[in-house]
Amino acid sequence: MRLGVISDVHANRPALEAVLADMPPVDSLVCAGDVVGYNPWPAECVDAIRERGVPTVLGNHDRAVASGDAAGFNGMAKAGVDYARRQLGPDAIEWLRTLPTERRVVDDRVKLVHGHPEDPDRYTYPRDFAPGLLGEEELLVLGHTHVQHHAVFDEGIVLNPGSVGQPRDSDPDAAYAVVDLDDRSVEVRRVSYDIDAVVAAVEEAGLPRRIGERLREGR
Repeated sequence: MRLGVISDVHANRPALEAVLADMPPVDSLVCAGDVVGYNPWPAECVDAIRERGVPTVLGNHDRAVASGDAAGFNGMAKAGVDYARRQLGPDAIEWLRTLPTERRVVDDRVKLVHGHPEDPDRYTYPRDFAPGLLGEEELLVLGHTHVQHHAVFDEGIVLNPGSVGQPRDSDPDAAYAVVDLDDRSVEVRRVSYDIDAVVAAVEEAGLPRRIGERLREGR
């Protein structure tokens, strides 16, 4: 069973399209949340995930867009939430609202969360990866930090595929992963895309220019 794993698309259509085009054949695709936020293609990214029937969990930006509550967000993040709420129709907003904070797929072999199994808003960095994060699942997928990393333990695999649309591990290329559940192997992958086009689109949309510019730095 080969699984394509993505997270933190953050409304970056060029990055998502590059990942989907680069991905080798897989049996299924899953997403660890934050389809929207920051970048100027929230509707297109929601549509792409929904049309493919990708099992997805609720990220903090997804929740903020669905609820209209961006308390605690910085200026760039809040601007992305406000923009997404203007761009998305009621059906897309409702889809975001009904996303679960935890999801089990592939006959419970895989568990999806956004931040941490006990708290969807907690950042779980590579230094925090440990067997204790795992329950009965063979693979725990999480996102939120935008840092690509995985660890293989006797108890199973903990994986953050990295961010499709806004990497923060000093590599600007869009990040994702492919997992073979049968042989317990993980392939972390990166693919380049037209960041300049995103920078231009961010500016055209009236979003803070820094949203686009920092993509060049992978920050």
